[in-house]
Amino acid sequence: MGNSAFVLEGSNDDFVLNTKKETVLKTSYQSKEVLTCPACGEAFHKEELLTGSGRLIAGPLSDELHRLYEASARYGELHPLAYQAAVCPGCWFASNADDFNLLPEWLRGQAANHAKTRKEEVALIFPTVDFYAPRSLVSGAVSQYLVMRCYEYYPIDFSPTVKQGIAALRTSWLIDHIHEKEPGQHWDWLALLFKKKARFFCRRALQGETTGGETLSGLKLFGPDLDKNYGYEGFLYITGLLEYKYGSRKDPKQRKELITETRQTLAKMFGLGKSSKSKPGPLLEKSRSLYIEISKELQDFDE
Repeated sequence: MGNSAFVLEGSNDDFVLNTKKETVLKTSYQSKEVLTCPACGEAFHKEELLTGSGRLIAGPLSDELHRLYEASARYGELHPLAYQAAVCPGCWFASNADDFNLLPEWLRGQAANHAKTRKEEVALIFPTVDFYAPRSLVSGAVSQYLVMRCYEYYPIDFSPTVKQGIAALRTSWLIDHIHEKEPGQHWDWLALLFKKKARFFCRRALQGETTGGETLSGLKLFGPDLDKNYGYEGFLYITGLLEYKYGSRKDPKQRKELITETRQTLAKMFGLGKSSKSKPGPLLEKSRSLYIEISKELQDFDE
């Protein structure tokens, strides 16, 4: 350590490490709970984001229900979604924290056998990710990709398809933030790819719920972000929005059928919204805006 002087300041939740060369403000901590990876058996502590002391300054809500945050003068930019996923630092098995230790034993071998493949896939785009190190924006984006990837191991009673859709959308948001920092590096193209994946998974999840092939009952919080749970109606809105924004336009007839279906769903939500005080106001406003945009496009089809 040489002659550097270390001083602890503030409360336990606002730990500051001072040296003669730098000041590091604490933004995260290691959870006391020990997680044991169901794939490889490694025990580890999940990193959690500290949110007090003005670390998070809420900004606007995007049309995709993604909460944006302003950079704090003291702590800089923080992205809560980067810390949400539980990821084994050894084999990179990942899921939402509530499901992490619940992977059935008969599926664990498959998850373990794919560890090398998971790492090779990530290395094609992010060659220096390290989950033993503190989470960064990049490793946060990779963590959500791994959640999307690893829910394919879970059986249908966990509602894996909708969880894959939400994870794909969260991956795209974090990559959007990387693009803001590194424009011109094609991160926007990669984010778009994940938005299209989110559209595919959400639509398939909705079809499964409709046919009874895979219900959504295994999902406790729909999100899609962490600041507010917009519930099943939020999921319907997101599925419709993703179809409208990122659905294929190659077949005009199919395009018209799909967005007409979305508009009908939104119309039903309007009726509920006028009489229900429990429906979040922002969701109703954004649903109405989407309804108007779809109606304009349908008018173009008819002209």
